[in-house]
Amino acid sequence: MSAYSSGIDRPEILGWLEKHVPAPRIHHILRVETMAAELAARHDLDPAEAALAGLLHDLAKYFPHEKLINMAEAAKLDLGPVDYSNPHLLHADVSALVAQQEFGIEDERLLGAIANHTLGRPNMDALSCVVFLADSLEPGRGDTPELNSLRQIAQTNLHRAVWRVCDRTLYFLVNQSRSIHPRMVLTRNWAMEQEHQS
Repeated sequence: MSAYSSGIDRPEILGWLEKHVPAPRIHHILRVETMAAELAARHDLDPAEAALAGLLHDLAKYFPHEKLINMAEAAKLDLGPVDYSNPHLLHADVSALVAQQEFGIEDERLLGAIANHTLGRPNMDALSCVVFLADSLEPGRGDTPELNSLRQIAQTNLHRAVWRVCDRTLYFLVNQSRSIHPRMVLTRNWAMEQEHQS
């Protein structure tokens, strides 16, 4: 696929990524693009839209911390202490800004899916759930029984999968004595509540 239905040129995005992102991360991005499209098809969403969000999700991954903070502040994003102590967490929100500025993306659902791919967000839509899960569960992340179980859950229940992926991430962060962004806790609680209500 050389161009998306929105008129965005895939080779142009790939060319930009080659200038700004190391090759191993591009391989990850391409796996996210593929998995997002596959998950979208499983959940009756537009695979091309999910693939595009996947391709754009890590545009700012390798921006310097100062640039991430400056762009987030300029966009008046709601920043807290964890954002300032862990600026790399801003790369998702800033990637959405770059998608707007560099590639003219205006679709709020696409931009939301890019912005939400790391920490999630309470009340995020199915497209955001798909990209969040594809980023966490693409094949390059590993081949453990736990990951394979999460991949199976993602095929049938987006909210349960988001909840379980958040649990896994939070468990890892606690064991590593690392900061936890409050937005991930809110995402986890929201996804768990959605699952219990279904």
